[in-house]
Amino acid sequence: MQIEGLWLSISEYSQVRDISVSTVRRYIKSNRVKHRKENGKFLIFMSQENYSKNQEKNEDGELLKAKLRVQELEMKLKTLQLENDELKMLVDLYENNKQQDFLPELPAEL
Repeated sequence: MQIEGLWLSISEYSQVRDISVSTVRRYIKSNRVKHRKENGKFLIFMSQENYSKNQEKNEDGELLKAKLRVQELEMKLKTLQLENDELKMLVDLYENNKQQDFLPELPAEL
């Protein structure tokens, strides 16, 4: 009985499993994963079922990361909008003071 699956490079396997390349290399060295060497490069076998499961996890993780990033950017946007509003107010104050045709009173000498 042949198990359906994929032969992945070390970097592909590390991305699918969300682990470091050095961890994958340790897995190979300890024979923890089914692997073969082809043209000087290691390939790691992953069953189609495991690949699909990991893809679903990665998609969920990516979605969560994207949602968190959106929230972070929304907070930054609010902060920048507040700063922009304050700067507009200061510009308006400055321009209104500049438009008045009178000089400010000099302080009385003591």
